[in-house]
Amino acid sequence: MADTRLPSRRLARGYALLALYHADHAERSMDEAFPALFSMLEDEAQWLKDAEGLHASGVLDEAPDSELRDHDMVGENTPNEGQKAFAQLLVQGVVDNLAEIDALIEEASTNWRVRRMPVVDRNILRLATFELMKCDDIPANVSVNEAIELAKRFGGDDSRAFVNGLVDRIGHKLGRLQRGGRRRRKG
Repeated sequence: MADTRLPSRRLARGYALLALYHADHAERSMDEAFPALFSMLEDEAQWLKDAEGLHASGVLDEAPDSELRDHDMVGENTPNEGQKAFAQLLVQGVVDNLAEIDALIEEASTNWRVRRMPVVDRNILRLATFELMKCDDIPANVSVNEAIELAKRFGGDDSRAFVNGLVDRIGHKLGRLQRGGRRRRKG
């Protein structure tokens, strides 16, 4: 069977998105949302392990749902310290630069205010914009592609195209992308 686990940074971006979504949707601070996310993931992982043990011993008739068991963000794939650190860097970067990030997103969008965008989409855009603004060690095309992957995985039917278009415009505005999709290095 092929290994379907996500690469470490991709998984960390997913954790960062979940934390931003949780804070944005519940109107909680990042100081509350980020630790709560990892606590919840650890609790789910423990529940899954307990349920699998109960099934193996015959106490439960059915094994835990395979979709939950195989999900990249629960179970055996609970975040390691590197993933937590990268997710924290992204989340803190978005929080620290939120006004500038949202201004860039609004400038790149037409007829959309950030607060009117779907919660998932706006937080994917925030993550990608932060990476394009401040993470020179991450190639711009990687930031764009990762944003598209998050949109495909967590967004709605139109999220992929919406996120792709805006992140591309932002990358060009910041000078990180050139016409024709080639990446430009800063400096």
